Amino acid sequence: MKIIHTSDWHIGKIVNEYSMIDDQKYILNKLIELIDEENADVLMIAGDVYDRSIPPVEAVELLNETLSSLVIDRNVSVLIISGNHDSGERLSFGSKILEKQGLYIAGSDEELYRKVVLCDSNQNVNFYLVPYKDPALTKKLLDNKEIRSHNDAMVAVIDKIKEELNKDEVNILIGHGYITMKREEAIDVSDHKYEVAELETSESERPLSIGGTDLIDGNIFKDFDYVALGHLHGRQKIGRETMRYSGSLLKYSFSEVKQKKSIAVLELKDKDINIELRELNPLRDLRIIKGNIDDLICEGRDIEEGKEDYIQAILTDDGELMNPMEKLKSVYPNTMLITRERKRNVSQESILAKGEFRKKSKIDLFKDFYEAYGSGDYTDKKEGVLIDTIKEVLKEEV
Repeated sequence: MKIIHTSDWHIGKIVNEYSMIDDQKYILNKLIELIDEENADVLMIAGDVYDRSIPPVEAVELLNETLSSLVIDRNVSVLIISGNHDSGERLSFGSKILEKQGLYIAGSDEELYRKVVLCDSNQNVNFYLVPYKDPALTKKLLDNKEIRSHNDAMVAVIDKIKEELNKDEVNILIGHGYITMKREEAIDVSDHKYEVAELETSESERPLSIGGTDLIDGNIFKDFDYVALGHLHGRQKIGRETMRYSGSLLKYSFSEVKQKKSIAVLELKDKDINIELRELNPLRDLRIIKGNIDDLICEGRDIEEGKEDYIQAILTDDGELMNPMEKLKSVYPNTMLITRERKRNVSQESILAKGEFRKKSKIDLFKDFYEAYGSGDYTDKKEGVLIDTIKEVLKEEV
């Protein structure tokens, strides 16, 4: 049996006011091509299928087209769980109709988990679909007052699964959240020793809670042959090769520019699982460019590949710039962000750290601030404008 592990499609995502729907349509077509190439039997989507609980019409249409192409046209079994971005009820609405054709969605508020059994030649492969749930909802469903955190909730769900778990068969869990590994001497999730496996996170992942109560101990999944995780956008293993995040199909923030996006291809032979990562090339990449605006424009004119990429430009120019976004878009039409390089130096950091700023006048403090973050030289003329402005403000207050 060949299984594809993906997650975090975030269909309908808008990044810096740019709709990603065309990029998502492109990458999902590439995913279908890869499924054909691998002759895969099963596709797992570990949550955050949509970017919002109420997705836009074009997002729903794209998901329907993709699932129809896989389930109906290709007879691929598709297993989906809801993530923290999804509305489980909306995601799973009507899915029962297509279960006989191989579409399984776990997301209902009343559903702790769903077991799906698929046959691989001479053996059963058991998939346990555990949708994301707020601990309060799991607490209510199980009538368990001891559940206070995401870890407590997941432990309670796994205990339920263990009541029917057959260790002689292949058991795969699909889950969504912050999974890490805990040292034996760690007391609880607030202990700094808890995070042995440093998780690679990004700006586009929505926090699940405050104060570390969203961390789940990966050791509780030891009885599963493979753990397919979603929520983190960077691909990474957690403690062992067979417990991993597939990562998102696309980059959704500039904090992800160095991440390689891929899907995990699993090949089962009895209880042996071979894992291969296959990269997917996007329609447009997210990139950061840095330099003087004139140099960046000249470089952009000299290249053909990557002109349509989504760009964050870090400008190193001194002085004021006229219409920098318009100028950059003449070369890079999908420029999303422009930032100016900060100039704070070591001596300024030292002044702030030692509290020496208290000894300085307001004018000197502004001068330090301007030299760290402003554009151009700090001149007597600029200081004069500042002093006049301060006097005017003080006069108005009186």
